Amino acid sequence: MEDRNEQAGAMRILLLEDDQDMRDYLARGLKELGHHVVVEGEGKAALARTLAEAFDILVLDRMVPGLDGLTVLKLARNAGCQSPAIILSAMSGIEDRVAGLEGGADDYLIKPFAFAELAARLGALARRPPPGDRAEAQLMLCVGGIELDLIRRTVKRSGRIIDLQPREFSLLEYLLRNPDRLVTRTMLLDRVWNFGFDPKTNIVETHMSRLRTKLNEGGAENLIRTIRGSGYMIVSSAS
Repeated sequence: MEDRNEQAGAMRILLLEDDQDMRDYLARGLKELGHHVVVEGEGKAALARTLAEAFDILVLDRMVPGLDGLTVLKLARNAGCQSPAIILSAMSGIEDRVAGLEGGADDYLIKPFAFAELAARLGALARRPPPGDRAEAQLMLCVGGIELDLIRRTVKRSGRIIDLQPREFSLLEYLLRNPDRLVTRTMLLDRVWNFGFDPKTNIVETHMSRLRTKLNEGGAENLIRTIRGSGYMIVSSAS
């Protein structure tokens, strides 16, 4: 049987952790799996590294002095960084996990955790194809005059450029991949937010409202329909 590293492949990992004992322990374990690990104990240095270098995965402790891990991730996402990211945190409340995932994390691991679990989650993220690079994916999604470019990460409607945040882009991408089909709230939580639970918030509704506002600017027809009690549907024709 292949070992975990052979299955997932060696990765270049940025590790932000201010506790030296924990940092050394995690870095040693990851290196033993064959990964190249760049370690930082301070948020500003980690952000500078993230923006200047290419990493396969970011592993960020949420609570570090100064610039915390979640802020580092938000700033990196705003600058265009799309590397998968795992937040490490002792903050275990649902609202804390929601904030982490909403801030751009792909996974949220609660401290204390077993190293084997971190390694498994890293492997799962490594096996996930990056946006716009799926073998089966179209490079451009077009529905009802909306054009989403998966390579350039741009959105247009009838030629008008629409500026979307990363999560809004992912939400629209999922809708466009399922035109004229019912997409439930649970499906969106799972595929867009990677939630395996219901956060009991209006996170989907809030983002859907923002997305509609941006798409419908200038009086454009609303193509995203609410199916009461069921979910949403983007229609290929407004008529």
